[in-house]
Amino acid sequence: MSYQVLARKWRPRNFKEMVGQEHVLQALINALDNDRLHHAYLFTGTRGVGKTTVARILAKCLNCEAGVSSQPCDECASCLEIAEGRSVDLIEVDAASRTKVEDTRELLENVQYAPSRCRYKVYLIDEVHMLSTHSFNALLKTLEEPPPHVKFLLATTDPQKLPMTVLSRCLQFNLKNMLPELIVAHLAWILEQESVPFEEPALWLLARSANGSMRDALSLTDQAIAYGSGQLQEAEVRAMLGTVDLSFVYRLLQAVAAQDAAAALQTVSELSEHAPDYAGTLQETTALLHRIAVAQAVPEAVDDSWGDAEKVMKLAAAMSAEDVQLYYQVALTGRRDIALAADLRSGLEMTLLRMIAFRPAALNDESLVVADLEDGAAEAAVPVKKPEPEATAVRPAAELSPQAAVPPEPVPAATPAPETLFEPGRWPELLEQLQLGGIVYNVASHMELRQVDGDKAYLVLDEANASLYNENHAQQLGQSLSTYLQHSVQVHVEIGVPRYETPAARAQRLLDERLDQAVAAIEQDPKVQLLIDHFEGTLDRESIAPIKH
Repeated sequence: MSYQVLARKWRPRNFKEMVGQEHVLQALINALDNDRLHHAYLFTGTRGVGKTTVARILAKCLNCEAGVSSQPCDECASCLEIAEGRSVDLIEVDAASRTKVEDTRELLENVQYAPSRCRYKVYLIDEVHMLSTHSFNALLKTLEEPPPHVKFLLATTDPQKLPMTVLSRCLQFNLKNMLPELIVAHLAWILEQESVPFEEPALWLLARSANGSMRDALSLTDQAIAYGSGQLQEAEVRAMLGTVDLSFVYRLLQAVAAQDAAAALQTVSELSEHAPDYAGTLQETTALLHRIAVAQAVPEAVDDSWGDAEKVMKLAAAMSAEDVQLYYQVALTGRRDIALAADLRSGLEMTLLRMIAFRPAALNDESLVVADLEDGAAEAAVPVKKPEPEATAVRPAAELSPQAAVPPEPVPAATPAPETLFEPGRWPELLEQLQLGGIVYNVASHMELRQVDGDKAYLVLDEANASLYNENHAQQLGQSLSTYLQHSVQVHVEIGVPRYETPAARAQRLLDERLDQAVAAIEQDPKVQLLIDHFEGTLDRESIAPIKH
């Protein structure tokens, strides 16, 4: 017996075997079981989502010798004939090849005659939008009032091309694209039945390449089985599809997050040795940025279908939410413009350089090192924002966040402070003199200097803000202290609950006090009160921000 392709071999025989499309199946099942049948059904949707399959199952349900129901017996002569495509009472018409009005009139000449063997004569017209205007006009009257023994099942990928007169005469069901999760689960089940060994990441590659089409997914699976000599391995499927190795995408974003243009271009150079799809690389970068944004907003919702949730969390911890949104927007623009570049590689490189160049200067993380991206444990994904120095431009009020670690008023110090400043009660002032930045400053601002013992400093990091901390930060903090105090200092950090106010808490308190003062000043302003009284307005307190001095 010749080989039968998977898409035909595993075509669903009844509604229970169908994957997805529950919104369509439930309506049809209820109509069949409650004898509320329409005379014309229109199934729409993109290729490979099951339009023709649903129509054939519906025809089987209508003509099963056991009676009209949503569960055909699949054993009677009628069910077997329809399943094998040899039923004389199921007339399948390819509208793409029979567009002329003469073809439609010839088809309708036999409508008046009763079915030969089945209960209903079913006309299944595929790609019905290909019919000519005259063909639609010839079909209208019969479509509206067919004989009681006739059912019309229409299928199309482009319902917008159908006349409204046709649409109004049919019950319309729109079949949706298949989710990758559904496709992967179905492919896994089929491959187990076929005794074909597979790696799950390979199935995700096939599912995403299918773009919502189960038929395309099965066709690609057939091709992948042949390519892999009877098995599906991720590397072989990736090579067959020409998709990008995600390890390069991680490295590209690590370089962008670290503001390392040289590393980004070097990664692109290494990527070019594998004959890559540069546009596909940019698409994968966009998808990864989306996952990073999700990880920052709702860490528990991170998709681990690629088994890379830990890498995504580390990248999420290394970037601010603002940066991720900026990178995502730049990537979207890059995908739109890459075809206009001198070549695709330069288009990818310019997009990466644009991400680095357009990053706001106030958020540049000069202390970020590669170790922060590779070695630091990231149990949560929401990064602490770097505070702005007082000398920078004032940010809009909408960007002020109560969680941001805002530095207090500057302490003038032209020369290094004496050691007698190095004591627990002076930690907030001392921290401002260390000229730290980025992640290290943010972590240190949530610390309390608990004890000083000679050249050793013991600090307690607030456990509520410890997700970004790693040992590299303690080393960098020790180096800054040693440089400032002009002698070696070893820093020991514990995770716990500070007893006293941390620099971040102090900065937030000062900010709240200044905000309360600003609100009070505006509320007491006579001109503001005059405007409120005259226009019957209200004061939007959320829009008020204190002026930085």
